[in-house]
Amino acid sequence: MDNSTRSERSRKTAIQAAFTIIARDGPGRLTFDAISRESGISKGGLMHQFHTKGSVLKALLEHQAEYFESFFRDYLATIDDAKPEATLLAQIATARESTTQQHSVALAILAALVEDPELLSTVRESDVKRVKHIKAEAFDPELALLRWSAARGLALTALLGLCPFSDKERGRLFDRLLDEGQWPSSPDLKVKKPRSARSSRSASHSDQSA
Repeated sequence: MDNSTRSERSRKTAIQAAFTIIARDGPGRLTFDAISRESGISKGGLMHQFHTKGSVLKALLEHQAEYFESFFRDYLATIDDAKPEATLLAQIATARESTTQQHSVALAILAALVEDPELLSTVRESDVKRVKHIKAEAFDPELALLRWSAARGLALTALLGLCPFSDKERGRLFDRLLDEGQWPSSPDLKVKKPRSARSSRSASHSDQSA
């Protein structure tokens, strides 16, 4: 095994150890000593890789960003070229995927914010680019951004443990956001009412006529 391969393997081991520590003990317990104990890598070896705690947090964020970027691109590749809002659909699906991640991901984000808010600048820059693509593809840009924001809100509240919905309820909401039949994507498209709304309206009309 060459040095670069060994270094990359050690880096991944340290990152996974950091996520484990954050999930188990909280962000405040993330130290080089703790990572060394958890990973089996010497403290000197860790500091050679990361230099500072901020560098560790940056590596955690980059690790997650790479995972979700890969998921986004893979999902985008499955969407028919004829679909008008492919970027939006892939972004909603990526937000949904993030809810399957460990709670330590959200804690790592919070730790990064406390340590250095500028660590999230790359995430913000990426979001700006995504939003431009979403708006450019959308028949109704504001509606598209509402769907994107709703998906992000569902994801963030789930990761932070603040979501008031059950997993099934959240899943249905993501299904609704992804269902193009529920949202106008062209001037000629009629929006399909959700089944529950149609059923309720039918029942209401029956009651009124009785």
